[in-house]
Amino acid sequence: MDSRKEVFQTTGIVLVGEIIVYVLMIGVFALAGYLDGTVWLGGAVGVLLSVANFFLMALNADVAADRAVQQDVASGKKLMTSSYILRLAVIFGILLLLVKSGRCNAIASIVPLAMVRWILTVAEFFRKKGGA
Repeated sequence: MDSRKEVFQTTGIVLVGEIIVYVLMIGVFALAGYLDGTVWLGGAVGVLLSVANFFLMALNADVAADRAVQQDVASGKKLMTSSYILRLAVIFGILLLLVKSGRCNAIASIVPLAMVRWILTVAEFFRKKGGA
């Protein structure tokens, strides 16, 4: 159960980081004079998709690790691969529908998805030594 707690904590860090990125992105769009409803909605959708994607990936990685401990590595690998393909297809489909319909700004939708790795990297600088 300790690994599930870590999944929730890390997802919380990603959520806070994504909200910060969202606010900064809205500021940049406002300063550039391109702020409208599509930017607000696109950014919000991007944040929701990126946090959900990270959370599901982390949960699936936890399950795959449990299977590896039980000597079922092939099943864990299959789970990770199928999960990745499904998550990627769902994200692509949602973004394609929203951007093509004109309801979301494409850049504002994609920026949050690209920031997860950066958020985790920055969060590592603030992590306490020897602790969680």
